[in-house]
Amino acid sequence: MSVHRLGIIMNGVTGRMGTNQHLIRSIVAIREQGGVQLGDGEVLMPDPVLVGRNENKLKALAEKYDLPHWSTNLEKYLADSDYPIYFDAQTTNRRADGVRQAIHAGKHIYCEKPTATSLSESLELARLAKSSGVKNGVVQDKLFLPGLLKLKRLLDAGFFGKILSVRLEFGYWVFEGDWQVGQRPSWNYRKEDGGGIIVDMFPHWRYILDNLFGPVRSVSCLGVTHIPQRMDENGKPYGCTADDAAYATLLLEDGIIVQANSSWAVRVNRDDLLTIQVDGVEGSAVAGLRDCKVQHRVNTPKPVWNPDIENPFDFQDDWQVVPNNAVFDNAFKIQWEMFLKHVFRNDPFPWDLLEGAKGTQLSELGLQSWREKRWIDVPDLTV
Repeated sequence: MSVHRLGIIMNGVTGRMGTNQHLIRSIVAIREQGGVQLGDGEVLMPDPVLVGRNENKLKALAEKYDLPHWSTNLEKYLADSDYPIYFDAQTTNRRADGVRQAIHAGKHIYCEKPTATSLSESLELARLAKSSGVKNGVVQDKLFLPGLLKLKRLLDAGFFGKILSVRLEFGYWVFEGDWQVGQRPSWNYRKEDGGGIIVDMFPHWRYILDNLFGPVRSVSCLGVTHIPQRMDENGKPYGCTADDAAYATLLLEDGIIVQANSSWAVRVNRDDLLTIQVDGVEGSAVAGLRDCKVQHRVNTPKPVWNPDIENPFDFQDDWQVVPNNAVFDNAFKIQWEMFLKHVFRNDPFPWDLLEGAKGTQLSELGLQSWREKRWIDVPDLTV
């Protein structure tokens, strides 16, 4: 067996998402499974160096997962040709500087989204990567969740016929931190630190809608800060300056209407933290993170509005569960393997920094719509 080593600079993996999804469940998992199988006895083995600002956290992670390399000196490894890939999972307001530095060093780029705090900076990174000739990709993890893969299966099979509308519901109650510790970091609720649910979640909605249903052409958005004060990680109160909920309507290219509600101040009464309902002439589906259920037109009940009698229908019973029919791997790990193969042997990888910029664009236009209280068209982006 021929093993090909591929060095990766992993910057910012001491945070929750970076540690759990990118390091443990992706890179460490790939190493434990024996690498990425390329066929014909060839294997691609990721070799990470953990880079960041906190020496103690980096050392602890490296020791726990038997990783020999870690450093607080990013510049040292940017100059090291043994590490051709740079990955960034830092906070949003630090990401652009790290990515820009890595592009100038000739590294291939893989990073979390949003790729930057502004559209202009996101486009600058995409153009810089293109002109430098480095391969680049952005995490679009929700496309690889089991529930959305099942939804994609339905779309490819033409299950819906003509699609009429999509209803996207996301969110849960994030505790304020006084009588129960909050389950999200405090910077999420400070605009000056890159926080806000529009900036955080609209990039996800953009790639989901673009990839599954068609390009987003216009948006109307209302943001709000429902909870004005929270407690930080040290138990000190702070004022929330960023939006914690957003209520949006979007129009897609083929006239599909999307309603997208995002909130960290909502109590869940649905099948999952994220549900996407698709209604078409021939049938409907509701997808969560892992499951998906359908209702074909022949199974659709025929209710009549009559509030004077008990409801004679059990509407939930009229839906059928879409079977797994496959073994689903971790969504982040799937995309990591695809990007590694893209770098090593140029396999297709369409989710580049320009796609990341589209997510930042929708966030900016959503904020603009909220500020100006009007619909905003979404122009095409190019580099």
